[in-house]
Amino acid sequence: MDSQNPNLTCIICLERFQIPVTIPCGHTFCQTCISRYWDTKSKCDIGPQCPICSEKFNPRPVLKRNVSLSVLTEAANSTGRSCRELALRGGEGARAMLLCDRHKKPLVYYCRQDRTSVCCECGISECVNHEKVLLEVERENQELVLERKSKEVGKLMEETEKSIKDLAENINEAKVTLQQTSTWVSVKFSTLMKILAEKQNVTELFIKEQQEAAISEAEARLAELEERSKTLRESQEQIAAVHNLSDTELIKESVVIEVPHFKDIPTDVTPNLQDRLNGVTDILSRVSKLVSEDLEKAVSSAVGQDKDGSPQDKRPILAVVPSPAAPCYSDVKEGLSAYRCSLTFDPRTANGHLFLSQENRRAEHLSSGPRLVPPHEARFDHTWQVLCFQGFTRGQHYWELEVSKPWAYLGVTYETIPRKEKGKRCMVGMNELSWSLQLDEHQLSAWHNGRRETVVGHSQHSRIGMLLDYEAGTLTYYGDGQTRLHAFHCAFTQELFPACWIGEGVSITLCST
Repeated sequence: MDSQNPNLTCIICLERFQIPVTIPCGHTFCQTCISRYWDTKSKCDIGPQCPICSEKFNPRPVLKRNVSLSVLTEAANSTGRSCRELALRGGEGARAMLLCDRHKKPLVYYCRQDRTSVCCECGISECVNHEKVLLEVERENQELVLERKSKEVGKLMEETEKSIKDLAENINEAKVTLQQTSTWVSVKFSTLMKILAEKQNVTELFIKEQQEAAISEAEARLAELEERSKTLRESQEQIAAVHNLSDTELIKESVVIEVPHFKDIPTDVTPNLQDRLNGVTDILSRVSKLVSEDLEKAVSSAVGQDKDGSPQDKRPILAVVPSPAAPCYSDVKEGLSAYRCSLTFDPRTANGHLFLSQENRRAEHLSSGPRLVPPHEARFDHTWQVLCFQGFTRGQHYWELEVSKPWAYLGVTYETIPRKEKGKRCMVGMNELSWSLQLDEHQLSAWHNGRRETVVGHSQHSRIGMLLDYEAGTLTYYGDGQTRLHAFHCAFTQELFPACWIGEGVSITLCST
């Protein structure tokens, strides 16, 4: 038992405290001593209690170090120990203790503010107001931190190894998938081109056979007409010779001469290919739409082209789907201005809500209500719509329209569009007879036969250009700066008239330049 300071002595082992711990009743023991005492009692079915006051505890208390007594014990031990050795602590084993360079005393505290180990004297003189803990406590804390970090690093290592394995497997799978995709795309393109080439050859051979048959028949009729002309010349010469005869002979010969009579021989050479090739031209129109519009957009999106599209998008399409009677163009004129035409609105077709001005080049939807207009069979009675005077049955034509607000439908229509019905069927683009582009604040939409297709891109355009190529079967729209917006592909069969549906408070002007 310690004769110098009994307050630092454990009542169980009668030695100075080794890791002093205080139990709930207030008495203090070595951590190892009280633990062994309770373990021994538990074997006899005796619960934990204080060896001094016999106070019982349920459940068994958690033992926590008494920091104050630990400090006093360390201070007392430091005076009787070797300057270069440390006594055993609580059964944890011997560790070499370093000394303070200034005071030559053991480093027993850790100053958390200075982040350094200090002795008792340093703790009193220099770190008195700093947060300090026993060096052993800080070591235990840091060992816990290191253990946690080790677990985290181990977990990260496992995750990284798993990621390496997964990525390696995915790379192999991606190689296979990409190769399969490449092969599939290549085969599809090759197959399509092969089918197109085969069907092109078959169709061209059919057209050539029909052409040869039509020309052969026409040449036979031409030969017959030439033979007829020869017969008529001979008759004419015979008649002329009779004039030189005497009166008696002239009368006699005149009665004998007769005018030759022939059956009518047609002179037109029009092989009826259009009707027989309607199915082919219809499919070609749809394929052209898929290739020149949808596939081009899909490829452009996939390869990451600019939002405004490639320069090809801004060039007019002049011969996408030629009909069998369409002429072949050896070259395309530069720009859209070469196809510009002059248009005026037809007042006979204008709905009563629309007011025409500027020599019928401007149409405005009046907010004041409908005007009194004379009835006419061409007028749209219930639809806010107007057509242009000019119609087109062939060629390329380009015109521009200025729109005050984005609430309008701009398009073309056959003359037979309904005009007296109520409802959307009379609107341009809402029936099988017309095509239109809808201008809206938020987006553009293309309409035909009541079916809508959203137009991707900027929706705000104050001037809209329209290029009609009748033979090619295309109607192409351009925004400000001739940015290509959309194109319809079809085979036109009747005269087309530009048409405008105009929302309330909106005005549309046909541009002259």
